[in-house]
Amino acid sequence: MYNFSNLTIIIVTFLTSKQTLLNCLNSIDKKIKVILVENSSKFKYQNFFQNKFKNLKIFCSGKNLGYGGGNNFGLKKVNTNYALILNPDTILDKSFFKNLNSLLDNKKFSIIGCELAENKDYVTGGFFDEKKNKVFRKEFFNLKRKNLTKVDWVTGSSMILNLKKIKYKDIFDENFFLYFEEFDLCQRLKRQNHDIFLCKSLKIHHLGFKSSYHNAPDFKDEAENLRNWHWMWSQYFYYKKNYNYLNVFLRSILKLLNSAFKSFFYQIIFDKKNKNKYFYRSLGLLSSMLGYKSFYRGKFFN
Repeated sequence: MYNFSNLTIIIVTFLTSKQTLLNCLNSIDKKIKVILVENSSKFKYQNFFQNKFKNLKIFCSGKNLGYGGGNNFGLKKVNTNYALILNPDTILDKSFFKNLNSLLDNKKFSIIGCELAENKDYVTGGFFDEKKNKVFRKEFFNLKRKNLTKVDWVTGSSMILNLKKIKYKDIFDENFFLYFEEFDLCQRLKRQNHDIFLCKSLKIHHLGFKSSYHNAPDFKDEAENLRNWHWMWSQYFYYKKNYNYLNVFLRSILKLLNSAFKSFFYQIIFDKKNKNKYFYRSLGLLSSMLGYKSFYRGKFFN
């Protein structure tokens, strides 16, 4: 028997399919409080989920606040010392809560990140120093690691926050709409000597890019355009905020020219998919370099 009265799970949704969300919620212990933030003015399946899951509270943010804004919205409604940020396109491993139980007594951590249950060549945490991170990633699956490995950052699809230690009014920087929010948070915490860990016994199954779904024929293309625009906008904003501005600016000019050239090249050979990929990357990076806010939402994501 586990006592999780001091834990709340935050799930942010937007156009998330009913089955994807159902799979996620079914993997959560029914005794744990769950706050679902729908990043719009109306949640289509509210009655269904409210009736099925008595541990669930649903709130609509009124508009699409993005990953960071949506989680900040939910975190302001949390009354427990710990919060688990969880993407809706994840499924928690069967042993997740059993293994989590003892970790919540660890007074040292500010963030604990989870690992993928599947044996994939993907590491969900690491270091900001490129050389150190390269060595860590190379040796990660061969290391006889302790359950908790101290790192500089973890990915945001599943992360446990110690709210007794993280006392920002807005935990995530809402200038970001998509991508790099968790890295930026970890940078702030690292500068203040907080402890961030990656836990090998906390496993999740992550579907990836299934958080939003729409049956419109051009939805996938629009979603891809959105991802490419924000990948470059957020990347520049993150590095400008946390590293040497001049160096970041000069390197970004080369990236901008490279993306613009590739967009033109793929247009000439009638490769629409790659043309759009680099076109929206160019626009996102240029917008960020010019100091524009993260404004692009596309057709479906307002």
